[in-house]
Amino acid sequence: MSSDIQPQTGVPGPLFILSGPSGVGKTTILRELIQKEGFPLHQSISATTRAPRSGEIEGRDYHFLSASDFESELAAGGFLESAQVHGQRYGTLKREVEGWRKKGFGVVLAIDVQGAEQVRAKTRVDCSVFLTAPEEVLRERLNHRATDAPEVIEKRLANARLEFARAGEYTRVITNSDLSQAVSELAGLWRPYFNRE
Repeated sequence: MSSDIQPQTGVPGPLFILSGPSGVGKTTILRELIQKEGFPLHQSISATTRAPRSGEIEGRDYHFLSASDFESELAAGGFLESAQVHGQRYGTLKREVEGWRKKGFGVVLAIDVQGAEQVRAKTRVDCSVFLTAPEEVLRERLNHRATDAPEVIEKRLANARLEFARAGEYTRVITNSDLSQAVSELAGLWRPYFNRE
């Protein structure tokens, strides 16, 4: 049920982080949360140097930058965080995050553990969540996605084990074994940040 909470004018919106390994369902959970809840919540769109996957759209899924454009933006201090993952560069543009927060919207950064560490070092994060799932579930989801070669999937699973070890750095750990339950748990955790007086 939608609560239709309005952004608070003159009050910066909350900043959230959502992390978890490839295949854990970050994108799906956020899409469900934004559609089902009335939070004034914006998912920050990351910049990346990787090529678009089939169906991905510039400005909706990612900001697709050339390596040289990414480096220029980085040198200008334009990123809140950046990291190299699976041979590609990713980053969160400061101007997008700050613009939405100034309008009173909450902003969620769906980023990896490296990026989350950088953000925490630079600014206050209201709530950070690490999504987890059993390794066999991750493997099944990655295989079903059919976008990576088997050796890339194995690399992603190896990285997932390293990420699981850092789950304790987050405010809360949520297991995504049931989508609706995970969305409900996340909504309950973030709702109080939109009911501030």
